[in-house]
Amino acid sequence: MILLLAIVGSMVGSIAALLTLPGTIELTMLTLAGLLPSRRRAGGSGRFSLAVVVPSHNEELNIARCVASLYAAGHGSLDLTVAVIADNCTDRTAEVARQAGARVLERFNDRERGKGYALDFAFQQLLGEHHEAFLVIDADSEISPNLLAAMADAFRDGVDAAQCRYIVRNSGESVRTRLMNVALYAFNVLRPRGRHRLGLSAGIYGNGFALSADTLRAVPYTAASVVEDLEYHLALVRAGRRVQFVDDAAVYGDMPVAGAGVKTQRARWEGGRFRMAFEKGPGLLGEVLRGRFALLEPCLDLLLLPLAFHVVLLLLAAATPFWLARDLGLAGLAVVLVHLFAAIRVGGGSLKDVAVLLAAPFYVIWKILLIPRLVRTSRSGAAWVRTERAPSDPASPATMEKLP
Repeated sequence: MILLLAIVGSMVGSIAALLTLPGTIELTMLTLAGLLPSRRRAGGSGRFSLAVVVPSHNEELNIARCVASLYAAGHGSLDLTVAVIADNCTDRTAEVARQAGARVLERFNDRERGKGYALDFAFQQLLGEHHEAFLVIDADSEISPNLLAAMADAFRDGVDAAQCRYIVRNSGESVRTRLMNVALYAFNVLRPRGRHRLGLSAGIYGNGFALSADTLRAVPYTAASVVEDLEYHLALVRAGRRVQFVDDAAVYGDMPVAGAGVKTQRARWEGGRFRMAFEKGPGLLGEVLRGRFALLEPCLDLLLLPLAFHVVLLLLAAATPFWLARDLGLAGLAVVLVHLFAAIRVGGGSLKDVAVLLAAPFYVIWKILLIPRLVRTSRSGAAWVRTERAPSDPASPATMEKLP
């Protein structure tokens, strides 16, 4: 019986080690590269036409703060247009956005519901105008004062697309939001920074990304899944386009503090990512094996599970009696720890962010209990369900934070 348990344990651990190996390679590579000094860009000059597109679904409580943040940012040499897409709204989003000074595009479509559809609608409307690039900012967000100028400089240098830092605006409200901020330091700062240093496409993360007009014409924004940003980035890479990481500017987004909004957001993000892995992973792997090595890193990224599930599999591997699987599991756990500490360092975190990692085991357990909901979400369509959040403070100092 003991021998049978040892054999079964070795098999389970070996499978877990194999499943986590692509993710461990990915985290090691991006962590080491992400710790390298960031590259400084030369400032641009001359007029530049930038359209900021704000996709919104029932955001009357947040939209005025967002629009005010955009107009308050430095844009001296920019021809700036702020366009709010009020998508299938049943509240006063459109009216409040107009009062705040934004141009409003209203869209009503009961069949095609989702952020991807809303963005595609806006891009089609705006591409016929004079804009040279399009910056996407979520309606519950604020931006750093230098973001607009930093994005314009990137496009003056001739990039196809760009992504700035995307971090949590309300990180101090709860243990959960601080943990979420650490996760975004890893996912939205350290990893794209590492990709940029390696000359790879940094990725786009749904908020704070920008596309040139030429890129949008060449690769239309037809992504319509729950994780339309990931889907579209894969289309960009397949088309030979690259996203540059703008490390010295940021967008700050609200995260739900507690309640149903937390589960809704996690299920949407991670359930949609699982769906992309199943749908796109085999095709990407096949293209890599046929010689398209530029797709190797996006393939590894797609195979990297959300960090909580990655850690659970590493623990299974580390607990196995088979030495090779055990060593791979222990090495993978060490990589995760280094990755998190590196993320806090380059993200500009504090000792509070380090201390909150003590709560990570409880977060992992919560994520495991969320698996049935993730499975349901991974099978669902892309209907836009607004994440419930606490009312926002219009006087937030988030845009005054200094980036490291």
